[in-house]
Amino acid sequence: MGDAGPERGGRVLIVGAGGLGCPAALALAAAGVAHLGVMDDDVVEESNLHRQIWHGQGSIGQPKALSLKNALAVRFPALSVTTHLARFEVETASVLAAYDVVVDATDNFAAKFLLNDAAVLAGKPLVHGAAVEMHGQILTVLAGGRPCYRCLFEEMPAAGVGPSCSEQGVLGPVPGVIGALQGAEAARLLRGMPAAFAGRLLRYDAATLNAREVRYKRNPSCAVCGESPRIRALNPAEYPSLVCV
Repeated sequence: MGDAGPERGGRVLIVGAGGLGCPAALALAAAGVAHLGVMDDDVVEESNLHRQIWHGQGSIGQPKALSLKNALAVRFPALSVTTHLARFEVETASVLAAYDVVVDATDNFAAKFLLNDAAVLAGKPLVHGAAVEMHGQILTVLAGGRPCYRCLFEEMPAAGVGPSCSEQGVLGPVPGVIGALQGAEAARLLRGMPAAFAGRLLRYDAATLNAREVRYKRNPSCAVCGESPRIRALNPAEYPSLVCV
């Protein structure tokens, strides 16, 4: 059987080295991606180990990005990994320029809207993922958007709306499923294959083991990829800090 990995090595940036980022990294490394960038400013905590499969007791207190790099090096010694020990924000968004595909493995609305806008403006494909409680979702934003994440979720919720991540929690296998799909999708994009989740939101329910599909199109009034976008450059005021960054 032939190798199903990317024909060219490719460079993928994973923003978030936790519950989504860990399985995404495994899928991409197993697919033969040559280089991974891992961006995260947080440290490994014991309470998160049930869903962060590359981290263990021995890495508690270490930067997540560094812990993930070290774990990957044991199983995939040929894989090149660059760590970015920083939060993804307007001031650090220029990191996208060095990568071919971006994986959104963050856990808060501010980062997700910022990642979408930064990727659209930079012309980089973005694979979005989210997981909370027993639910997960995935969609892909192609280079330049149209449609993008904002075409479906137009504006970021106000700060404080909804419970925090610690209050909601997540069933461990849910980010595993979504993160693995994100890695597989990013590998498809590197091979030049059609995106499986462009214009298509897939919602996964672990309680019923069902998946529901929502098809959506470009919103002409979209703030970043619409006909008259109001977002033409990144502005910190557009992305107020929320909990669980």
